[in-house]
Amino acid sequence: MEDNNAKELIKKYNLGTCTPEEKILVESWYLNESLINEDTLAQPNYQAAKDEIWKGIALKRNIKVKKISLLPRVAAAAVIIIAAGIAFYSYNVQHKQITNQTQVAVHTIKPGGNKATLTLADGRKINLEDADNGELAEQAGIRITKASNGSVIYNISKTISATQGKPGAYNIIETPLGGQYQVSLPDGTNIWLNAASSLRYPIEFSGRERKVELRGEGYFEVAHNKEKPFIVVSAGQTVEVLGTHFNMNTYNDEPEARTTLLEGSVSVSNRSNVKMLKPGQQALLTRDNDIKVSTADIDQAMAWKNGDFTFEGVPLKTIMRQVCRWYNVEVVYQGSIADVEFGGSISRTKNINEVLKVLEMTQGVHFELTGRRILVTK
Repeated sequence: MEDNNAKELIKKYNLGTCTPEEKILVESWYLNESLINEDTLAQPNYQAAKDEIWKGIALKRNIKVKKISLLPRVAAAAVIIIAAGIAFYSYNVQHKQITNQTQVAVHTIKPGGNKATLTLADGRKINLEDADNGELAEQAGIRITKASNGSVIYNISKTISATQGKPGAYNIIETPLGGQYQVSLPDGTNIWLNAASSLRYPIEFSGRERKVELRGEGYFEVAHNKEKPFIVVSAGQTVEVLGTHFNMNTYNDEPEARTTLLEGSVSVSNRSNVKMLKPGQQALLTRDNDIKVSTADIDQAMAWKNGDFTFEGVPLKTIMRQVCRWYNVEVVYQGSIADVEFGGSISRTKNINEVLKVLEMTQGVHFELTGRRILVTK
């Protein structure tokens, strides 16, 4: 352990703010240094810190605290060896339910949250994470407010001006990696955006249709209006509905774009195909522009919106793409392990370490977290 790191960890140890892993590191370092580094032992500041660390070890096992004399050397070494055994035993007890396969650093990465940027029709940008709750802006009779639950709400506050329906009166809400957000449009439609996604929409639907543009992933609860169909344009396809609930996953790094229908009916089309979906079905737009309809796994498709990661027979690469977006990390694979399939579920509110541990328990893979980089090995 480097000197600067040692001083910082000893300070945290004495203040009682160490994590369990840091406590083990400090105590192991103390024991090793005591056995092999005579020059270090002679330093007064080190001896004081060493005594404090020894008290911490002793208190954990209800041992009578006794200052260790540096002479004779053999007696001191014997006591230290006993203490090493105690520290090792404590470590095993404290970590008996934690897999020893997960090679993660002491630090962790917290999950994503309600983060987004709102770009108004006049070009102004609002960081929604930093903005106060309440009114954000008013545009042509539409009042835009931020709610405490992580959503932006559009309400008609007065008579719509004649300029409202002109082209270009659009807003864009965009989530970063590690972000999510909800937007409620003036017609009553609610849309949830997953991480690394964006939605472009008019601030008021004044024409014969309600058209928006999606990039990434979004869940839609469309307000019914038989006079104005709701249209979503994304990844070379068009989804048209009158009023329904559906999810669209159109990330560029996914092998196909998925539209999953929960309620009502939708039409999914591109230049050469048109497919109608029933509840419980999904449309897959492949790279060769073919649209295939199949039975959907609703729990898996809706897991992100419900605050979970849920997988059943899903390849590791697919899972890790979701992990990358939600925790804003990079993944590197070592060896041919990306085709292994996984099953399981864990909350998206967990730190990344806990997610990786769950994945390790289902298949023979190892994860090493360094900074914001995950190395995956067998």
